[in-house]
Amino acid sequence: MVTKGEPIYEGKAKILYRTDDPDRMIQYFKDDATAFNAAKKGTIQQKGVFNNKISTKIFQFLEAQGIPTHFVDSLSDREMLIKTVEIIKVEVIVRNVTAGSLCRLLGVEEGIRMEQPVMEYCYKKDELGDPLINEDHIRMLKIATAEELAQIRELTLKINGLMKDFFDKLDLQLIDFKLEFGRHKGHIILADEISPDTCRLWEKGTGKRLDKDRFRHDLGNIEEAYQEVFNRVNS
Repeated sequence: MVTKGEPIYEGKAKILYRTDDPDRMIQYFKDDATAFNAAKKGTIQQKGVFNNKISTKIFQFLEAQGIPTHFVDSLSDREMLIKTVEIIKVEVIVRNVTAGSLCRLLGVEEGIRMEQPVMEYCYKKDELGDPLINEDHIRMLKIATAEELAQIRELTLKINGLMKDFFDKLDLQLIDFKLEFGRHKGHIILADEISPDTCRLWEKGTGKRLDKDRFRHDLGNIEEAYQEVFNRVNS
């Protein structure tokens, strides 16, 4: 069992703590909520608990399917033991159905199912508003090599297929989602979290939003939506 040390990083939704093992960290999930590059801030009660437990289930599922992740163990309602990784400063967004910023960017209607998933990259730079970038930008900025980008793309598309099937069995449609990757002992592995904070999930048949869009757009019943996803994932 590791011993929890001092915090080394606090983000919008999580805090990372050192441990007495340099290859392990503790990831703590907060109830803080932000949207529109932190222009909107608030609190979603028990969000950290739901997201930790949902992420745990999904990481375990992906690991069983051969996807390398930073997940090691669930320590408590809000704490996850993870591998120490060097985060690649790129958010990878996968879109299966048109929604959110894609509609604003391209002037398309919401809810169009795409024949093939669309992948986007955003530069993790708060002061710039996490702008869209392409693979040439990533290589130019030396964020990742061409080989690493190829690995990230391959893993992302595989994860998308697995997660679409995972949520489909729960009567949820995976509209789009965000992934982050890191380097661990020379390998690219999945990091961060997978939860209603990072995925758009619509209930099949009704189209009910069960994700952070309820906070973004003041749709109400936010905690109930996170609870519903938690219940389905843990059923």
